[in-house]
Formats: sequence, structure tokens, C-alpha cells
Amino acid sequence: MSDSQPCPQCKSPYAYPMDSLMVCPECGHEWNPNEVDENALSVKDANGNTLEDGDSVVVVKNLPVKGHPKPIKAGTKVKNIRLVDGDHNIDCKIDGFGSMALKSEFVKKA
Repeated sequence: MSDSQPCPQCKSPYAYPMDSLMVCPECGHEWNPNEVDENALSVKDANGNTLEDGDSVVVVKNLPVKGHPKPIKAGTKVKNIRLVDGDHNIDCKIDGFGSMALKSEFVKKA
């Protein structure tokens, strides 16, 4: 089933085609895969470049981290980011710090 795509609401990988729509068996959401989603998550970096899941970014300023004696240094490269809704719209793992949420205004696309 090469034309399947994850559900835009619950991210379930089990969506299936029904006529011209896609249907999610887990949450019941139906959508047209040919329509462009106007409410799609659009995240831009400090320079205005659009970020996507899996991109690599570079931190543009020192960022203090609660519970750590040292900040995340400017120039730190972060690989394989994941975009989420919210104030801190990037989820990632940073070597020496672990899992973390960042604001997109403090990174640039690598």
C-alpha cells in the first residue's frame, strides 16, 4: 500500500484510502490527500527559512538550561529535529544535554 500516509490528526500509520478520501481507523478522521492543508505547521528559523522534520539546525546564541551549569553554546549543531506545536516548537536531542525543546527563533538551518 504505497499511497498510504499518516493521519494528520493522530499520526496513525494505519490510514487507508476510501474512494477519493483517506480514512484513519483509530480516530475516524477523513481527509482528501490531494488538498493542501492551510493549517499545516509552518516553522521558520531565525533567518526566515522554513524548517521540516529531520532537518539539522545550528544554535545562534548561548541558551541557558535549567539544572545545567553550562549553557548550550552558540554554534552547536542539532541533527534530526522534530517540529511540534507550542511555544518551544522544536523537539531534539543535544549531546551532553539530552532531550530538549527549543524555540525556532534561536536556531538557523544548517
